[in-house]
Amino acid sequence: MFQPVKIAPSILSANFMNLRADIAAIEEAGAGYVHVDVMDGHFVPNLTMGVPLLKQLSRATELPMDVHLMIANPLEQIPWFVDAGADSITVHAEALGVDELVRAVALIRESGCAPAVSVKPGTPVEALLPVLGEVDMVLVMSVEPGFSGQSYIAGSEGKVAQVVAASRALGVAPLIQVDGGIGPATAPLVAAAGADVLVCGNAVFAADDPGAALREVAAAADAARLAALAAAGA
Repeated sequence: MFQPVKIAPSILSANFMNLRADIAAIEEAGAGYVHVDVMDGHFVPNLTMGVPLLKQLSRATELPMDVHLMIANPLEQIPWFVDAGADSITVHAEALGVDELVRAVALIRESGCAPAVSVKPGTPVEALLPVLGEVDMVLVMSVEPGFSGQSYIAGSEGKVAQVVAASRALGVAPLIQVDGGIGPATAPLVAAAGADVLVCGNAVFAADDPGAALREVAAAADAARLAALAAAGA
């Protein structure tokens, strides 16, 4: 059954001097989430936003706060982001041992947020298996995490397809999110492979009209998704 792709604009690429207007633009254009990239300068080589900004963002919109923790110690900090207004929290499989990853997912769920797990481009899908049946979403990184504005790594749609296959084998259906270099040209690739949620940074917020840019990406993704469904049913 066809479900439209949801767009999760990454606030990291927004104009921080004009955040309220940027949020209003993506809200009006039909964004599914606000994607909040949290980087600690340890797990990834960059330092970005944290709890204070998330608190402000969560009060400025009714859109769900999709928090992506690119940090070395998520078990310690998950409660901070829950309290700050996160609706979903993504942790990286690479940041935790298997037992810790299971604990982190359970903690997010018990705290009332939707748990999600992410893998870097070089990490095999098998790293997801310990929690694949327990998460609401899987985030496939199509660039190396740490900086916005990077180009899509060719072939990343193949990993999306692998996550789809692994999920079906377990009898589960988490949302599949893709982050990195997503725009009108790359959104169709991952949407056709099975992606449900697309994180867009510069493709939306660097455009003259962020709302129009968001709708363009969504339309391209939906067209590819419909074509893939039609082909599968043929």
